[in-house]
Amino acid sequence: MSLKRKLAAVLAGVGIAPFLVVVSAGTASAHGYISSPPSRQAMCAQGRISNCGPIVYEPQSVEGPKGQRNCHAGVSQFAQLNDDSRPWPTTAVGNNVTFNWTLTARHATSTWEYFVGGTKIAEFNDGGRQPAATVTHNVSLGGRTGRIKLLAIWNIADTPMAFYSCVDLQVGTGGGTPTSTTTPPPTSTTQPPTSTTQPPVGGTWAPNVAYSVGSQVTYGGVGYRCIQAHTSLVGWEPPNTAALWQRI
Repeated sequence: MSLKRKLAAVLAGVGIAPFLVVVSAGTASAHGYISSPPSRQAMCAQGRISNCGPIVYEPQSVEGPKGQRNCHAGVSQFAQLNDDSRPWPTTAVGNNVTFNWTLTARHATSTWEYFVGGTKIAEFNDGGRQPAATVTHNVSLGGRTGRIKLLAIWNIADTPMAFYSCVDLQVGTGGGTPTSTTTPPPTSTTQPPTSTTQPPVGGTWAPNVAYSVGSQVTYGGVGYRCIQAHTSLVGWEPPNTAALWQRI
């Protein structure tokens, strides 16, 4: 069954007519996810945990009906994201954490919600405005310590849909810039097919440039290959947008 039909089935199950779906979660235009601290889908796209399934290629597509409290938006092909028994890497943080969203489609937004253990700890109301390509929220964890799983939800204003991201955190007593506390697992052996004839490296990545599939750039001394045609924006640097760039 296609992802679009699966979403239609989910919507039917919650009493929402399938014809209201404007964009399916599997479309190339994509949408958005938390890139820093890395969400579970970002960890998968970066190859920091293996056997993630198709989320490796579309971390921005975890879209489902509003009101859920899970990591995979109720989409069965992304079910790995909801498996807490997996060895998800954590990010060390203090009580106040800055969450950065990378948006590849800037939908009009009602609210952004943050939950820990089913308790809402923060909400940001955009009032239906269109967000920028990157969105940042500073969230207090309320004095919690130890390992926690945070669920972040991006609620779209003009559809019944929302985007879901879970982030695994190791909360200490101090603040500072988040750093990885676990050794990343080997990169998944399942990668998108690549051509045996690669185009020449196109120089250093820059914003406001139209990149086609197969274009190659360097950023921070590392080479990347474009896997989805787009026009670059500030905040869409290759290390932050695994849906657009593949490290080579």
